[in-house]
Amino acid sequence: MKNFLVKTIANAGALAVAVWLLDKITLTGDSTGKEIGTLILVALLFGLVNFLVKPIVNLLSLPLLILTLGLFTLVVNALMLLLTSWLADQLDLSFHVEGFWTAVLGGLIVSVVSWALNVVLPDGD
Repeated sequence: MKNFLVKTIANAGALAVAVWLLDKITLTGDSTGKEIGTLILVALLFGLVNFLVKPIVNLLSLPLLILTLGLFTLVVNALMLLLTSWLADQLDLSFHVEGFWTAVLGGLIVSVVSWALNVVLPDGD
């Protein structure tokens, strides 16, 4: 449970950095508390998408991943971020990613920051 909490906090932090750095990734709210709550819900949603959908997409795109020596992972990460944005819109969460190339750059930022936070934050193992 502690490991799940640490990963969710790392995802929320990584998404916050992407929102802060990129103008076309937006997170809105009436107050800072609402924005943090929305960010945590989006991080949970992002984690769920990465847990359920990403392995299937990776398996189906395995030939492309091998052919591009793993660079197609950037496209897969962008698609997961766009799917998270679409699901957040369906759930009335104020998180939006505008465009594929923004999602590629956002996915790269989220991956790097999430990795760095997972290294720094203690895990529950």
